Amino acid sequence: MTDVSAAPPPPKFSFLRDGTEIPSELDWDRGPETIRKAIGEALNARHVAFLLGAGCSSLKLADAELGIATMQPLAKEFCAASVAPAAAAASGPPPWALSAEESSYLAEMGISLVDPEYQRNLERLMEALHSLRFVLRRSLKPLHQDHATLVEAVIEKVKTFLWERCTNGAFAQGDAHVLDLYEQFYRKLVLRDRSLPRPWVFTTNYDLFNERAMDRLGLPYANGFSGVVERRFNPAMFRYALAEQLDLSHRKWSAVDGFVYLCKLHGSISWTEDDHGLFPIREQWPSHGATKVMIYPTPAKQNSSLGSPYADLFREFQFRIVREQSVLITAGYAFGDEHLNHLIYQALTIPTFRLIIFADPMSGGEIAKLRALRDPRIWIIGGDGPTDGLQAHYFDQIVSHFMPQRAPERIEAAVRKVLESMGTVAVAPAGEEEA
Repeated sequence: MTDVSAAPPPPKFSFLRDGTEIPSELDWDRGPETIRKAIGEALNARHVAFLLGAGCSSLKLADAELGIATMQPLAKEFCAASVAPAAAAASGPPPWALSAEESSYLAEMGISLVDPEYQRNLERLMEALHSLRFVLRRSLKPLHQDHATLVEAVIEKVKTFLWERCTNGAFAQGDAHVLDLYEQFYRKLVLRDRSLPRPWVFTTNYDLFNERAMDRLGLPYANGFSGVVERRFNPAMFRYALAEQLDLSHRKWSAVDGFVYLCKLHGSISWTEDDHGLFPIREQWPSHGATKVMIYPTPAKQNSSLGSPYADLFREFQFRIVREQSVLITAGYAFGDEHLNHLIYQALTIPTFRLIIFADPMSGGEIAKLRALRDPRIWIIGGDGPTDGLQAHYFDQIVSHFMPQRAPERIEAAVRKVLESMGTVAVAPAGEEEA
């Protein structure tokens, strides 16, 4: 006889709302439907925007990273390879690993790559490097100018490392797990009523998962670039919409279904820069010989964002979330960017603004500060996933369980649930016909 009392409790996740301090615990049987209804209502708001952070492009299966790792694993890898370059790979150290001279100089200046702070966050390392370079460049001593060149070389190696991780990986070798998730996300996002303004997707990621997913789905989108042969950044493109003409005689127009605005706040691996007058930022397939335009992880990003094209991109983010009846949904974003946080906090001064955060409600830092506000307009969804090793706020769980479903998906889920309750095991996968 089975000892029922010894069975582990079913997994639950947390949903913080209504200005409470303690989140509600929802089980994975009926809880996702509660979230889907809540998110569905939010998506019917007048203005809807998503903010996708680094966590959305990271996906681990069986301890293998299929996407792009988040900041902490990246920092750990870079520091480990630079501290012990000979052991980093069988073929020798990677090209971005620091030399003995570079590591020795940094240690002499009090910057040790075995420091836990640097091994957790490359942003802290880049902060120290940029500060050191600032001082050395302004010194009148020739030796300091030589040291400034050395520090510049270290900064370039960090940039090269990030570039490699954003362009190489399982996703570049044919694995489609992460790209499939983005496709599912956009399939569900475009269910929005066509009478409402088109949704905005803001992202801090440099990768091309968003663009590739929409291209595969045939979804039209505006990303701030115009042109065909030479696509150049022109912020006026964010003011345009795609519409179809319904009546030639009366000039009636209707917004095209599925149109999306995509705004890459920290740049992209597909952006390059040249000296072409008013529109120097070009969009092209990434190559190692191109001048990369990205705001790398450093607190100096707040200063970098003051220049074009970032001033235009951040202005769009601010403008879109401070309007009446606006909803901002964050996923994979840990509130580590002070500039973005400041704009989100400004939006919270608008009474009709709503903020939905996919994260562990019991997290510390900025999320804890937001939770302490006990603001009913702030929802936080996250916690334990349906199985061990998963979290409810991971992007794959958000897309699979919490995004509103299309009508065919709802019917299929209902049929599957009936069959499972009847003890039927064989259920045809979605998209497959029965023999």
